[in-house]
Amino acid sequence: MIPFLDLKEINRQYHQELKEACSRVIDSGWYIMGNELKAFEQEFAEYCGSTYCVGVANGLDALILTLRAWKELGKLNDGDEVIVPSNTYIASILAISENNLTPVLVEPDINTFNLTADGIESAITEKTKVILPVHLYGQISPMKEIMQLAKKHDLLVLEDCAQSHGAMIDGKKAGTWGDAGAFSFYPGKNLGALGDAGAVTTNDEELLEALSALRNYGSHEKYKNKYKGVNSRLDEIQAAMLRVKLKHLDRETKARQAVAKQYLDGIKNPLIELPEVTTVEGHVWHLFVIKTKYRQELQQYLSDNGVQTLIHYPTPPHKQEAYSEWNDESFVVSEELHEEVLSLPISSLISFNDIKVAIEVINNYKVK
Repeated sequence: MIPFLDLKEINRQYHQELKEACSRVIDSGWYIMGNELKAFEQEFAEYCGSTYCVGVANGLDALILTLRAWKELGKLNDGDEVIVPSNTYIASILAISENNLTPVLVEPDINTFNLTADGIESAITEKTKVILPVHLYGQISPMKEIMQLAKKHDLLVLEDCAQSHGAMIDGKKAGTWGDAGAFSFYPGKNLGALGDAGAVTTNDEELLEALSALRNYGSHEKYKNKYKGVNSRLDEIQAAMLRVKLKHLDRETKARQAVAKQYLDGIKNPLIELPEVTTVEGHVWHLFVIKTKYRQELQQYLSDNGVQTLIHYPTPPHKQEAYSEWNDESFVVSEELHEEVLSLPISSLISFNDIKVAIEVINNYKVK
């Protein structure tokens, strides 16, 4: 079986470096908010091209706390509208509703899976205060156009970069286009920790200070609490693991891009629709997602022929029980995508031969 993703093998290549980093933390005697976190925040900010980085416990908290910080700073109020893709993973929307803000679902481009400027502009009202583009599957959204819209309408922009570490437009990376970028370092991400972890990038010092306090019980100084904060701190062990893996991220990204090119060049089955790529540097291929009207049959066929696949994602947010108030609404593009998308195996270590085999199996698929 060609596995969808083998995290054990991915981490095995850095086994010695990870062990040394772990030992360094253990021997330091300092396990929360120490030098490893400070170093990772600086290194990740430099990698992205942002002025600041704030490490938090996970990617969802990165989104939640950024919106919460803007509320504390008086930039948002309860009920304000946040434009978000209708086909995103539910975390993007949970962060909005968690802050008593109003999610406004907007259909994506059916070929790139991301928001378009036209779609966003059609949804802007006098209550709109934030655009939350999601760089889905690793391809950065059309940020030039989105930022022009944001400037025109005086809107904040929070990039959901959970799947797009290192994706660029004209050399400018995801997480540095908007007012802030929220990252996840869940183990399966392109830059994955060995547990949950997340971060926010920004050039805004005021936002930095608010986030730094909110993640730490609302405190800038021990026993002095400015906000009703939470405990969402990126711990020293995970920061150390991420420092190791960040050094190898660009190489791994190039490997993923090579795998994607092999798929794009090799898959010729007319029953399969390939993803649309805007630019090479704009897609870091967290996932390689095809579309087909025969998804269930194709997935079973691939499994029977030794190719493991997954579905990202089977049910759109507006059809989830958590948002039952939306269950009767229709988002045609999003629903079509959620019924047709299928993720093929991709990683920095998958072999050329395994991809060749997968392509051959896919090209031989026929409707029964």
